[in-house]
Amino acid sequence: MQFPESWLREFCNPPLDSAALAETLTMGGFEVEERRPVAPPFTRIVVGEIKEAVQHPNADRLRVCQVDAGQGALLNIVCGAPNARVGIKVPCALVGAELPPGEDGKPFLIKLGKLRGVESQGMLCSARELKLSEDHGGLLELDADAPIGADVRDVLKLDDALLTLKLTPNLAHGLSVYGVARELAALTGAPLKTPAIAPVATSFSDVLPVKVEAPDLCGRFSGRIVRGVNTKVTTPAWMVERLARCGQRSVTPLVDISNYVMFEYGQPSHIFDLDKIHGGLTVRWGKAGEQLKLLNGTTITVDEKVGVIADDREVESLAGIMGGDATSVTDDTRNIYVEAAFWWPEAVQGRSRRFNFSTDAGHRYERGVDPSRTVQIIERITQLVVEICGGEAGKMDDQTLRLPEAAPVTLRVARAARVIGMPLTQAQCADALHRLGFEITEGEGTLTVTPPPHRFDLLIEEDLIEEVARLIGFNNLPTTAPLAPITARVRPEAQRSRFAVRRSVAALGYQETINFSFVEAHWEQDLAGNANPVKLLNPIASQMSVMRSSLLGSLLQVLKFNLDRKAPRVRVFELGRVFLRDDSVVTTDSTVRGVNQPMRVAGLAWGDAEASRWDGKPQRVDFYDVKGDVEALLAPRVPTFEAAEHPALHPGRSARVLLDGQAIGFIGELHPRWRQKWDFTQAPVLFELDLDAVTARPVPVAQPVPKHQAVERDIAVVVAEAVSHDALMQAIRAGASASGLLRDATLFDIYRPQPLREGAAAAPGALAPGEKSMAVRLTFQSDAATLTDEQVEPAVRAIVEQLGATLGGRLRG
Repeated sequence: MQFPESWLREFCNPPLDSAALAETLTMGGFEVEERRPVAPPFTRIVVGEIKEAVQHPNADRLRVCQVDAGQGALLNIVCGAPNARVGIKVPCALVGAELPPGEDGKPFLIKLGKLRGVESQGMLCSARELKLSEDHGGLLELDADAPIGADVRDVLKLDDALLTLKLTPNLAHGLSVYGVARELAALTGAPLKTPAIAPVATSFSDVLPVKVEAPDLCGRFSGRIVRGVNTKVTTPAWMVERLARCGQRSVTPLVDISNYVMFEYGQPSHIFDLDKIHGGLTVRWGKAGEQLKLLNGTTITVDEKVGVIADDREVESLAGIMGGDATSVTDDTRNIYVEAAFWWPEAVQGRSRRFNFSTDAGHRYERGVDPSRTVQIIERITQLVVEICGGEAGKMDDQTLRLPEAAPVTLRVARAARVIGMPLTQAQCADALHRLGFEITEGEGTLTVTPPPHRFDLLIEEDLIEEVARLIGFNNLPTTAPLAPITARVRPEAQRSRFAVRRSVAALGYQETINFSFVEAHWEQDLAGNANPVKLLNPIASQMSVMRSSLLGSLLQVLKFNLDRKAPRVRVFELGRVFLRDDSVVTTDSTVRGVNQPMRVAGLAWGDAEASRWDGKPQRVDFYDVKGDVEALLAPRVPTFEAAEHPALHPGRSARVLLDGQAIGFIGELHPRWRQKWDFTQAPVLFELDLDAVTARPVPVAQPVPKHQAVERDIAVVVAEAVSHDALMQAIRAGASASGLLRDATLFDIYRPQPLREGAAAAPGALAPGEKSMAVRLTFQSDAATLTDEQVEPAVRAIVEQLGATLGGRLRG
């Protein structure tokens, strides 16, 4: 909200300069976002009167004016303004005057010069040249009583400050100059001047029939007829000036009066052309299909959720937001109907956004307007209408249906002191609330307040505590050091940071992405098998309606985005939070009841395993490339992998990742049906791991370097085709556990015989169908001495026996 400081000081004038006044309002909760003068600095511009204006001898569009600027002699000034004429008073820039900077940012200096051969001893100025407005169609005409030779800054009060307040939605009572003055009086103790609004003498008793059918839309409706107004008069300059300094342009006298009173007291109103109303008015909810052409020229279609004012024939106004074009006042208007009402905030909220526009009236009504002043507001409007446009006022019609019931709110002094953080007495709290004009009932350590009708924001005890705090002054609150000891949170050595994980994944060639936690609902069903995701009550978009329980969908979306832009190779990862329903979770300072929110790290690889090289043909990334990345990420811990199924992954090319026997995630190719659905030319390989497992790392323990040579033995074991590498290694370790000499076992060859030709006989000792040979290199070592054959052979036999007992294996002959 913007308004001139001088208007504010007419209601409340504390002994503060402009800067201190702005600071006081800001610290009182009414943030002054900007404070600037009405006009930028300029010098030597005075009031001048044109005494003579003749045609320039050498230019059709120029005039030579004789100007009295209070300098003792008339000044000869050449001017091209179309309204330059004898008798008007205008701003006159004397020689040596400095005008506000132009578009180049440099001040404009007035010098003695000649225009088309005629000497010009100054310049006559327009409003645009003084940076008062964008009007440059002619000279700025001043009031006839402006003293000649007086400084224009003093005459036009251009040193007045414009204050722009940034109000929060709960400060609706500050959306008027009087409302801000009321708060300023409470903050400073300066007296508040409340001008008495005397009732206008009525000349007739006619009233317009008004029927309010919707008390849940309109709680109070006041109006009166004014006849014989002259709408062709000019709005007084003082009103035009104040409206301009509030950021409102002048329209017509009646519209200007309505806007002026709204800025003055915060109560919107509307003026109808009485002769254009058919019958009476009905205040009701709209009907589906009804149309209304608004004052801004837009035609809208209303429904049952929008309030309207209608006459006997059609809808004439959008309740609390904007009037209709059909009953708008024009230069031909002679009789008017002035209306001021209390519209329930819930009945106005959100209606303007439905039609993609907003109004000052709607902005105020949806936050709450004082319902007790509708009659006074109409009296004030009538007073100005009769004063400016003439006319005779009719009887006031005031219908009160249902007004807000102010529920008492109790403030506990002890709690206020605890919340504000400073010792308070009951007298201090009572004084602060009395300064706001509240009615207070005092108890033992309590203050009960019945909110006045203009305060829609006082609902709970905390609202009163806020009032006490801002009246005391936020800048006066004591500075209290924290009582709790502050110690640095040292990360244990057995855990690495999330940033370190990011660097590790990036070092593997992946690029980090950051995605929304809100995803499409079908992703959860398709990719995570989650039939009951956490749904959003108010999603920002239809495709972001649930919280993700997996990072895979976000990475696939990133892949799709890049492939649509012809990316040849994509390797991306994300480290983020997922959201899972879990009834065991309770609400704490970092958790929400019923929702588990673990952190995970996921990656995706698509395209070639390596960037294009000159020395070889690139190969597409496969399961084992990404498996190696996972092993490198988890190093020095060694993960194991077991075949498993996942809703998003290929059933035969996916595995569960385990650390120390605990599952920490999945890895695998994208399922063929999702690959087809996302239209990928090849299947990406993905992994997703619990971040806690990735950040954990064992603390290195110093071990002596072996002093004795290791002994190696190679064995080839014939086993069934179904025996896996993992099963083979487990059997070998189990067989070697008794001796404690085995240090390593590495599979280095797998042999499968060629199928026999029909009728051919198998060679003695050959492998049977369904068998394979797995060659393993066993490494033995002892810390005590170099091993001998007599020590190694029993260990090898124990391993072979364990293979035979566990897997049915035998040494290959």
